[in-house]
Amino acid sequence: MRLLFVGDVMLGRLVNEALHERPPSYPWGDTLPLFRAADFRICNLECVISDLGQPWRGKYFHFRSDAKNVEVLKAAGIDCVSVANNHTLDFEYEAMLEEFKILDQAGVCRAGGGENWQQASQPALARAGDLRIALLAFTDNEPGWAAAEDKPGLLYVPVNLADRRAQEFLRLVREARAEADVLVVSAHWGPNWGYDPPEQHKVFGRALVDAGAEIVFGHSAHVFRGMEVYNDRAILYSTGNFIDDYAVDEVERNDQSFVFVVEVEQGRTRRLELYPTVIRNFQARRASGFEAGEIAKKMQRLCAALDAKASWRAEKGVLEIRVSG
Repeated sequence: MRLLFVGDVMLGRLVNEALHERPPSYPWGDTLPLFRAADFRICNLECVISDLGQPWRGKYFHFRSDAKNVEVLKAAGIDCVSVANNHTLDFEYEAMLEEFKILDQAGVCRAGGGENWQQASQPALARAGDLRIALLAFTDNEPGWAAAEDKPGLLYVPVNLADRRAQEFLRLVREARAEADVLVVSAHWGPNWGYDPPEQHKVFGRALVDAGAEIVFGHSAHVFRGMEVYNDRAILYSTGNFIDDYAVDEVERNDQSFVFVVEVEQGRTRRLELYPTVIRNFQARRASGFEAGEIAKKMQRLCAALDAKASWRAEKGVLEIRVSG
């Protein structure tokens, strides 16, 4: 079983404008064969898909994509998205609630947001072949957007094990694990920059694994970070940016990332395949040649710092990380 992950997928602003003239498949570039070869596909949806709403007052960046652009997700066969992030409410509650309906009607499952806390804290449940997949999603961004018993919003969880909300989330993880063969926990956490995972992310990520997460799917940072193998589970601290229109920092290189493919056998992670990517003209592209090798070498160094061994297969254009077996 091959589970595919990509980080932030931002379809607003200039990407949205490009989609007025280009087909829904355009933002995925030449990465689509990787999506089609996977059995289940998950991304962080870093925008709101809606035709409604007004920009959230006092917020500098607002990301919204036309309602029709749910077809972009369908073009890549995206099965499930995390909506627990700092852009789902960019156009207030009306747009967020419309997005939920649009995703539901398109058959794209979602986790991390809802009409109240009960809905926002529910795992998305799906099947991939014989496996039951569960996705739980939280964010430590935008505490003012936290869902409550009588308020729509996102599942907000501070990344601090001493906080009661973190302990409550670990309870949700344990409960979700009982319902699934593979539990993925999506974490939209931490600052935008920096290649080293914050120490509190390491502590929290391991606690998520101890509670039952098979894969921790981290994002929010604009750059990728190393991954850790902990108790034969994969912690992806940051999967970086995958599609956007952002200015590129020539040092941090926020246009570089990977398609992350996790191979699972009998509910256990065996290995990862990471395919280097780069954003060009508002679409994801497979990196090649020297550039692919440099992206891979950077990830190798970052993984080594977390005691994870990554092997670059230049002839296949893939970085391989064995987890167990």
